[in-house]
Amino acid sequence: RSPRGPRALPIERGTAVAGPNYESVLEQIAMRGGRLIMLWPGVVAAAVQLGRGSYVALVTPMDAANAVDYGALRNLLEWHVASGTDGVVALGTTGEASTLDAAERDRVLETCVDACRGRVPVVAGTGAIDTRAVVAMGRRAKALGADGTLVVTPYYVKPPQRALEAHFLAVAEAVDLPMVLYNVPGRTGVDLLPETVARLAAHPNVRGIKEATGDNGRVAALRDACGGDLLLYSGEDAMGREFVELGGDGVISVTANVAPAAMARMLRAPAGAAARAIDDSLRPLHEKLFCQANPIPVKYALHRARPRGNQVHGAFVLISARWRGHVGSSPLDGAPDTPVDFHAGARGLATGIRPPLAPLEAEFHADIDAALAAADAVAVK
Repeated sequence: RSPRGPRALPIERGTAVAGPNYESVLEQIAMRGGRLIMLWPGVVAAAVQLGRGSYVALVTPMDAANAVDYGALRNLLEWHVASGTDGVVALGTTGEASTLDAAERDRVLETCVDACRGRVPVVAGTGAIDTRAVVAMGRRAKALGADGTLVVTPYYVKPPQRALEAHFLAVAEAVDLPMVLYNVPGRTGVDLLPETVARLAAHPNVRGIKEATGDNGRVAALRDACGGDLLLYSGEDAMGREFVELGGDGVISVTANVAPAAMARMLRAPAGAAARAIDDSLRPLHEKLFCQANPIPVKYALHRARPRGNQVHGAFVLISARWRGHVGSSPLDGAPDTPVDFHAGARGLATGIRPPLAPLEAEFHADIDAALAAADAVAVK
């Protein structure tokens, strides 16, 4: 019950409960095994289940002084929800999590949970070399309302398969949240093999894997080893549509940062001609967003991105008046809710990025601009 009266509280997509009082609603949620998130005082919602589709590997916006811009972050999240993004993965490599201190990590995740409000799942990156650190970050993510965690294989130290299995099982036992494993051998130096994944998938908290091996043959191998219940996400934008067409469930996408509606639409029917056309138009972005280390190019792209037309479900979003100050002045200031193009002209996001990374070099700007132009040619309805 809120000051505006009782509200229906989502258990999962397609199911809601309401009751005459707070206690009866809590009882209904508990009977259905729901996990609760406080939306605002007196109003709770069950955690959103992880599922299929386009999950954005979200950037962490920073201003010119490299301070986290929480207002811009909130606006990005509203844009993603309006554009049809199916889930948000915060505090990953794209989000520069390794450069954030504990207070910043908390506030970024709190902002994501608060802005998404149960409309899409929020997954928190909690990977580290030390198993104890992964457990601590996972428990903190749960306390802050995350719907799941993304846990990368321990990097640099190259554990053998038996040690990887023990690591992930220890985390799954200690953190009562759905966990998505993350296999990216090119960055970590170790490959989480399908037979190891199959053993891990027997644990109820292991719900999926992000595969960034560059080998779409892993879809069949993982399906054969794990069955149909484990969620399979591609971590390779350029191969993502085919990954889903072959039987995967979605993509954890860098491209979705600048083309969220196109990515979401493409992955809903990945085998069709329309999806292939979208993928072809996005291909320059898939490639050029990795012309230097991620997230250097995508931060420049978000600074430069231009919307196509004035579609609310494209790069426009309804921004409430209290947030409009974060996206620049508008001739419609004063209206309660007005469409604001927060990417156009000087209102684009700042290109702040923390050392040891640095802003994109000028020699790559034209390539990114051309890729954005090609993506804008995609008609997203």
